[in-house]
Amino acid sequence: MSRPVFRFAPSPNGHLHLGHALSALLNVRAANALNGRFLLRLEDIDLARCTPDLEQEMLEDLDWLGVPLEEPMLRQSQAFEHYRKALEHLQDLGLVYAAYLTRAEIRTFVADYESTGRHWPRDPDGAPVYPGDHAVLAEHERKARASSDAPFALRLNMAKALAKIGKSLSWQEGGSEGKALFRSDQKIEAKAADWGDVILARKDTPTSYHLSVVVDDARQGITDILRGQDLYHATSVHRVLQELLELPEPRYRHHRLILGVDGRKLSKSSKDTSLRSLRASGMTHADLRRRLGL
Repeated sequence: MSRPVFRFAPSPNGHLHLGHALSALLNVRAANALNGRFLLRLEDIDLARCTPDLEQEMLEDLDWLGVPLEEPMLRQSQAFEHYRKALEHLQDLGLVYAAYLTRAEIRTFVADYESTGRHWPRDPDGAPVYPGDHAVLAEHERKARASSDAPFALRLNMAKALAKIGKSLSWQEGGSEGKALFRSDQKIEAKAADWGDVILARKDTPTSYHLSVVVDDARQGITDILRGQDLYHATSVHRVLQELLELPEPRYRHHRLILGVDGRKLSKSSKDTSLRSLRASGMTHADLRRRLGL
């Protein structure tokens, strides 16, 4: 039986916070407990925001946490060709289309629709499901944008994708901490239709999170994905893409989130919970583990 492979995949576009620390340490702990490997991946697609200085500071934070850094690290900015090939495969299957509606146009359409007392569906993250250009734009406007230099997103036609797969999908969900790591996995039904037509790439960005994460996990041979509960529902989309791209199906574990005083998930703008600010305030490694409940 091959060794399990775990990964931690932060974006060097800001400073790591307590939530990142929990995820990194849980992955390291799980890899050690199961005699597996732990890999670091840098999700640095956003070349404008992901800077060398932020990357170096992130690596310093991980070193302070005691997170092992196995070389070479996979950088998404060096993997665009892999994403392009995956996208082309989906295009060859006839499952990708260019979508030209702006966020403002989507908001206006949904507001007008709901002003009549009806409800427009939302995806699991709470965003309106994409209505389709035909629902908002006249035919001449759709043709004009398609023939011009207008910005667009490349979306997966979810209904066609699910029809092509032709079977129900699921994933294996295991425990994320302590003894739960060794419990039997649960079979979770994938409900990708709830997401509608997700974005796979944009005119100026060769990939999206959904596309790059499944391609990268396959390239790195990741067998066990341990990540935050905020990505639990996105697993449905990832299972669809894995099936369409004929990629291996990892096991999944979704851990608890660290919330701010306002009850919301931490973000990199939360300076008071950044690892660098906590270290500067005198927090020790042991203090951090106690705060995280580890």
